[in-house]
Amino acid sequence: MKKLLVLTCVTISVFFAGCGPDSNVSPDNSSKQEPGTRKPTIAVIPKGTTHDFWKSIHAGAEKAGDEYGVDIIWMGPEKEDDRQQQIQVVQNFIARNVDAIVVAPLDDKALKTPVESAVARGIPVVIIDSGLQSDAYSSFVATDNREGGRLGGRHLASCMGGRGKALLLRYSEGSASTNNREEGFLEVMQNEFPEIELVSTNQYAGATKESAFQASQNLLNKYGDDLHGVFCPNESSTFGMLRALETAGKAGSISFVGFDTSEGLIEGLRAGHIDGLVAQDPFDMGYKGVAAAVDVLNGNTPERRIPTGLKVITRDNVDSPEVQKLLNPGA
Repeated sequence: MKKLLVLTCVTISVFFAGCGPDSNVSPDNSSKQEPGTRKPTIAVIPKGTTHDFWKSIHAGAEKAGDEYGVDIIWMGPEKEDDRQQQIQVVQNFIARNVDAIVVAPLDDKALKTPVESAVARGIPVVIIDSGLQSDAYSSFVATDNREGGRLGGRHLASCMGGRGKALLLRYSEGSASTNNREEGFLEVMQNEFPEIELVSTNQYAGATKESAFQASQNLLNKYGDDLHGVFCPNESSTFGMLRALETAGKAGSISFVGFDTSEGLIEGLRAGHIDGLVAQDPFDMGYKGVAAAVDVLNGNTPERRIPTGLKVITRDNVDSPEVQKLLNPGA
């Protein structure tokens, strides 16, 4: 029994030694007190961790971390509708006193208080991908999402010949990025294509591919026989609609434009089941988000708004060097 007690004490001592000031992720912020004693630590918090979009952001953040000599901690909720978990992740990093936080708020209101709490504790915050109803952040690195919606709307209208019936499957309430895409799409349709009738614009896909598939099936069951076009504003809603169109035997017969890319969506594009994908540059977004945070830690003031690119991918350009570089940034 004494031997077991001694072994337990030694194990606990080793565990806590590994979590002390000499480890990469320190619970205190010693780098701010004694510059050069360790590499700064930047927490990068996505909306979710399963979709390819976030994996590309992670890769960009890691590349920036390597180039700028900072440690990157990647942590976020598994599902993109788990506001409370994302809030807890931010709060945990505040408690660990990381040097900076890069976060993609999955709700522009719910993340306001934790972000402001971080800044109040002296931890600078850079926002990526989706906006926040606060001015506390140091920089906002994101796509021009409203313009992305406009691009998607114009491409869909072109595929439809400027007339017919179309619908918008929205993503999720509270998501600023996708809301801006949806509003850009509606703006173009209403102002530039009066002969296109929007039969549904108020249904939401939800945060998962499964919920998007179900919502898409419901819409196709109701409108599919007379439908000519569909627009979806993110990866999961686009994937859910793709599967619903294929299941219903309507893939390729209804013009379909989505947002973001993944292996499955590119396959759908090549097969003729998707007519266009509005692509962001998530790798660049992750890289620039970390670079802006490093800029703040170095005592500089980054640009308040840092844009990242947009490209409509079609079957005609998917194999071009420009698009392949966007789809495979690490290749």
